[in-house]
Amino acid sequence: MKVEDIVRILDAKVFAGEEQLGLELNSACGADLMSDVMAFVKDRVVLLTGLMNPQALRTADLLDIKVIVFVRGKKPTADLIEMAKEMGMTMMTSKYSMFLACGRLYEAGLRGGGVREID
Repeated sequence: MKVEDIVRILDAKVFAGEEQLGLELNSACGADLMSDVMAFVKDRVVLLTGLMNPQALRTADLLDIKVIVFVRGKKPTADLIEMAKEMGMTMMTSKYSMFLACGRLYEAGLRGGGVREID
């Protein structure tokens, strides 16, 4: 699924990374705990989260996640937008809750990935 499809499906507003709308993504991860995101193992992922702070962007960057969607209609600050641009990340917001946003993407064919087992 392309980033532009995610924008359409989630009725999202893009704040950074418009140049990556043609990027193909393979899976999605929905989480507010960044430790859960770090256990997610997939390539070309979109991260859906309600956690709107620099830690979310840093975690995504560390895992080479290039697309992040903030759910529940949250609006990013100018600092977060600038940070996303500097990281080469596409950042958008959607009015949908995490549950509905993930469900809409799943219904459209995007799947999740595996997680690492934690002992």
